[in-house]
Amino acid sequence: MAVIIPGDWRASEVLGGNARVIETLALFARGLPASLTVFHGVHWTRVERGLASIGEIDFVVLAPSGHLLLIEQKTGFLEESPDGLLMRHAGRKKLVRVEVDRTVDALRRRLGPALQGAAVPEIGYLLHCPDYHVREPGSAGMDPARIVDASAPDTLCQRVITALGADAGSNGPADDPLIANRLHRFFANELELVPDASAMVGRAEAIVTRLSGGLATWARRLDADPFRLRVLGTAGSGKTQLALALLQDAARDGREARYICFNRPLADHLARVAPAGTSVQTYHQWCEQRLRAAGATIDFRSAGAFADLVSRAQALAATESDRVDLLVVDEGQDIEPGWREDMFDKVGRAGARGRIVWLEDPMQNLYDREPFEPDGWITLSTPSNYRSPRRLARFLTRLHDMAHAGRESVIAESPFVGERIELFGYADTEGLADASKRAITAALRAGFRRQDIALLSFAGRERSRLLSLDTLGPHALRRFTGQYDLFGSPRYSDGDLVLETVYRFKGQSAPCVIFTEVEFETLDARARRKLFVGASRASMRLFVVASQACVPALESLLDDD
Repeated sequence: MAVIIPGDWRASEVLGGNARVIETLALFARGLPASLTVFHGVHWTRVERGLASIGEIDFVVLAPSGHLLLIEQKTGFLEESPDGLLMRHAGRKKLVRVEVDRTVDALRRRLGPALQGAAVPEIGYLLHCPDYHVREPGSAGMDPARIVDASAPDTLCQRVITALGADAGSNGPADDPLIANRLHRFFANELELVPDASAMVGRAEAIVTRLSGGLATWARRLDADPFRLRVLGTAGSGKTQLALALLQDAARDGREARYICFNRPLADHLARVAPAGTSVQTYHQWCEQRLRAAGATIDFRSAGAFADLVSRAQALAATESDRVDLLVVDEGQDIEPGWREDMFDKVGRAGARGRIVWLEDPMQNLYDREPFEPDGWITLSTPSNYRSPRRLARFLTRLHDMAHAGRESVIAESPFVGERIELFGYADTEGLADASKRAITAALRAGFRRQDIALLSFAGRERSRLLSLDTLGPHALRRFTGQYDLFGSPRYSDGDLVLETVYRFKGQSAPCVIFTEVEFETLDARARRKLFVGASRASMRLFVVASQACVPALESLLDDD
């Protein structure tokens, strides 16, 4: 097992340190021999002609002989160009090869004085890009043998050992204890020991799930009689995790639970992960279930089928089978006032009042429903957004503050900085399709798979010009056809790229969102809410395809860097 310095690196994961670095250190601890020492978080400063030059390196591996191997870890997505691999830094693209060469050169210069005249040992390097598969290693601008990418993540330790050669083994005749000791002191003194949350990269979904799980932990510790809890939570605050945790608690304790939301896609998604036997439905599905249990027939193909469904179901007398011990209402801002009383009336059994948890986000009120202002309820407000990378969260914050001046703003809690939001403008319908295709191409080039991408329309289904299409360029679209089968299940077209409206995709998320057909006359409250909902669906990257007339207003909300 290699020696890792600092030695308390395992605790960093618990404390929210750089998760991707922790994963790599765990690989080194398991896979490198005890003769090697790994320093992480190393930096140095060199002053030359009155100018300070800061150098950074993710890992330095020190062999007993004094030979060094620098490992640059570039997480996230890179870009391949004719000149080599490119990375984004401070809003600009830089050649990875040039950055590595500068780092090696800066280290050689810095080591000269530290070794007090002794020869600077051999310095090798590896580029580790665990999230990116280099498609053309020969044109990356670097020796392919020096690149460990996502296609062979398990070979990192062996590549380190191979790069160091015989020096990776036990002490040999080339060892210079004095030089090795000076190198050890140099790197130990140059460590960056203060964790930088903004540098956290890696498995966004796993980390965000862990961070946003706090709401599910402490909200379930509340108690009251009757238990009536209203949670005002911004996008990405952990509302869905709280809902799942409550349903799991009920299933474990043998209590009947019901989850009701507005959107069918969200209900279908949650039904797949909820405990077996739990009732997970939209309000309309629940109405349908009650009517069928009463022996009524339903024709979803008739005009006004859903309004008729609601009125008939609400006229039914409550039965014991309708009642539950726990009701969780999600997307509360979309629930009509008349539905609330119908749901609340069927919570609790004989001798027990039952528990109700209401989850909502006022910024996602796309239907202009009357706000729910209950008396005597516990209200929790959680403005923390863990899902959206910080750059995207700042965009969401500006939208929120414009719509709700004076209210508590969105707080960016994600450990990821993220990429800039990329805009694609269009002038007409033909330009809309072309710009959308270019955005899809950009997302694919950034490394996202089709199943990672959600194409969301700012327009509703009736007004959308894209939702009538089966394909967009070479991409087959999976979209809701607007039709239902005899059992009320929505019909979808065949395709591998999801196309939905912003209305139907509420409550869900995707690593990459392409928000298209963005058109508004003025950036009023309704337009801001729709932008907020669509943008907050992205957990890693957002592309926006907007009318040229809207581009200036959107650009004013974006970061300048």
